[in-house]
Amino acid sequence: MKQLLLACLIALASPVALADVWLNPGFYSRHLDRDKGFNNVNTGLGVEVSLTNTYSLTTGFFENTDRATSRYVGLYAMPFRTGHFKAGAAIGAFDGYPRMRDGGWFPAFVPTVAFEGRQLGLNVSFVPAISDRVHGAIAFQLKYNVAP
Repeated sequence: MKQLLLACLIALASPVALADVWLNPGFYSRHLDRDKGFNNVNTGLGVEVSLTNTYSLTTGFFENTDRATSRYVGLYAMPFRTGHFKAGAAIGAFDGYPRMRDGGWFPAFVPTVAFEGRQLGLNVSFVPAISDRVHGAIAFQLKYNVAP
């Protein structure tokens, strides 16, 4: 939660960052193992603050696959761009997965593509499975630009 507040303060303090400050309500996940009763509706709150056309900071929290609260902090590196589409990865850290480091923080590399209109956007990410500790999924994250 502290990371989310810090990112919001940075966004408000920097006129350049105000061009792209995206808020999201969490994710919808389509798990690769669909028959195991995982939580697909991962509600939460997140913020993404653009630093450049290629890089943005992100932080937030959500109800994860195991129905526990997870927090995240990271950097989107999206070097491939054509029109409103871009591709790259989120590089950062997550916590809250009970079988992964007893719910503690762990590093993550999450391939991501994004569509960004003026006010609405969509991130689509591939969450790789890590044994039986983190379950693989395609995650869909709607986002709204609060400073178009």
